[in-house]
Amino acid sequence: MHSFKYGKSIIAYQLLFVQRKTMEIAVHPDNTIVVKAPEDTPLDKIELKLKKRARWILNQKKYFNQFMPKTPDKQFIGGESHLYLGRNYRLKLLEESPMKVKLSRGYFTVYCGNDKGRDNVEKLMMNWYKEKAVKQFSELLKNRKSTTISVDNKKPRMMIKRMKTRWGSLSKNGILTLNLNLIKAPKECIDYVITHELCHLKYHDHSIKFYKLLESILPNWEKVKHKLELTMI
Repeated sequence: MHSFKYGKSIIAYQLLFVQRKTMEIAVHPDNTIVVKAPEDTPLDKIELKLKKRARWILNQKKYFNQFMPKTPDKQFIGGESHLYLGRNYRLKLLEESPMKVKLSRGYFTVYCGNDKGRDNVEKLMMNWYKEKAVKQFSELLKNRKSTTISVDNKKPRMMIKRMKTRWGSLSKNGILTLNLNLIKAPKECIDYVITHELCHLKYHDHSIKFYKLLESILPNWEKVKHKLELTMI
């Protein structure tokens, strides 16, 4: 990731070095900016061209902003929709015991005892998400490790927690941390995040070699990444 200043605006962009003759600047509907530049292009030359196109970039971001959905904070009340593996399901609250969550026939049925308050329903939902995340993430990681075994012989340990700004990370100690909220995304998007992080076993930065490895394993990674960003806005 890089950024440059244009007037009062700071424009952040993702830079990819690829085998091509010209530079491409793309502004996506989620407001991310991806720049594809020929290999060995100097950074100052890239930023010079970006500054020349800055007005166009800002106009594109402004255009997409009008379509950006304004997702309100979840209230965990009956009838509200919640995501699971890329699909929306409505909440149905029942004052019954034992307290649990059941997914069936297009509904999240939450058995919340005699407490239909937000805190209790949210806690039950998060516990359910965590249980499903452990199962789904573990299966995807197991499948993906067999595909990327040539990356490294290291076997990362998996952790799941809620994160505000990242979908996943890989520590120097080989701990793969995945965002709990990923359980709301389609499986192919979860697989992309896991694959991305596993590639860091071999290349710890986002170099040309890193992206070549990622693309060799997951040729459509850019489309899947874009789908993830749109799904989870």
